[in-house]
Amino acid sequence: MIFMVQCFDKPNALDVRLANRPAHLEYLQSLGDSLLLAGPIMSSVDDMTPQGSLILIDVKDSATAHAFTKNDPYAHANLFEKVVIKPWVAAVGSWKPT
Repeated sequence: MIFMVQCFDKPNALDVRLANRPAHLEYLQSLGDSLLLAGPIMSSVDDMTPQGSLILIDVKDSATAHAFTKNDPYAHANLFEKVVIKPWVAAVGSWKPT
């Protein structure tokens, strides 16, 4: 099942994000084919500053999705103010999960 993980950074936490980015990217890559898509959510003020993350993962259940999020180095660094995890289904568009 595909889950959308939307993470919202704490205010003024760019330094925390940048310091932990290499470990975060390594963690994401360790997921292999379970990771469908991941990237930062950019500021609507300047279109340049990351303010969160959007991740699509294909895992067996909600508990696994929550465990994934809790083990993320960004979560360990206390970067996130809020995390939303919801089941997700591709309905339209050019990208479809395999």
